[in-house]
Amino acid sequence: MAILAMQSAASGLNALNTQLDVTAHNLANVNTTGFKSSRANFQDLLYLERAQPGVENALGEARPTGLFVGLGVRVAGTQHDFAEGSTIVTNRPLDVRIAGRGFLQVQGDDGAIAYTRAGNLVVNAEGNLTLASDPGRVIEPAINIPDNAEEIEISSDGRVFVTLDGDPAPQEQGQIELATFINPAGLRPVGENLFLETEGSGPPTIGPPGEENRGSLINGMLEGSNVDPTRELIELIRTQRAFEMNSQAIRAADETLRAVAQLRR
Repeated sequence: MAILAMQSAASGLNALNTQLDVTAHNLANVNTTGFKSSRANFQDLLYLERAQPGVENALGEARPTGLFVGLGVRVAGTQHDFAEGSTIVTNRPLDVRIAGRGFLQVQGDDGAIAYTRAGNLVVNAEGNLTLASDPGRVIEPAINIPDNAEEIEISSDGRVFVTLDGDPAPQEQGQIELATFINPAGLRPVGENLFLETEGSGPPTIGPPGEENRGSLINGMLEGSNVDPTRELIELIRTQRAFEMNSQAIRAADETLRAVAQLRR
């Protein structure tokens, strides 16, 4: 009956509303350093089986097709796109871009390690390298910059060198390590450009940049957001049109039910 059509169209409106939320979030972060866009994956719901294919029909022959009526759609999940974003040249000594696979490690909440692609680093009041975000997450392993450091340089393999006042020879203060995951799409986003490890992502493989399929670091650059505004705007229009079509399906089902209700008159 038309009631099934209304339920299917309603599930479509609900799923499209989630897709609209995802697209709006992508567009809102078009200028966020190291941001990774996501998409909503859809899947159809269960089917009412009114006739099974292959069963014997009235002519004694096998029915070539069945009769199935679907019950709508739902969002199966959101999937992050970890393609590299555009390059932003800053010429700042503490800005680093990860060229290839890998995540920087920072101190998360409750002692957990969080992972990010944002390489905009600063030095906090204690001299530790931190993310340039409001919480000031400290890079792991911790790297301390002396107060009398005049120049700071980060090499492609993550080693941090400083030139101290009165000493022209660069001194190594530590090395930035990168973490890679067998399934980065399984990471859990928690805001602040951070991700957390999950059972779906698998455990991290940690090591110096440039080794074992890990990307290298490029000093003086940042990785921009990988959001494609044109594609997102097209997706926005498609979502709006699909929403209108599902709304029209609800109106059509409502008119059908109204016609059925008036048959007795």
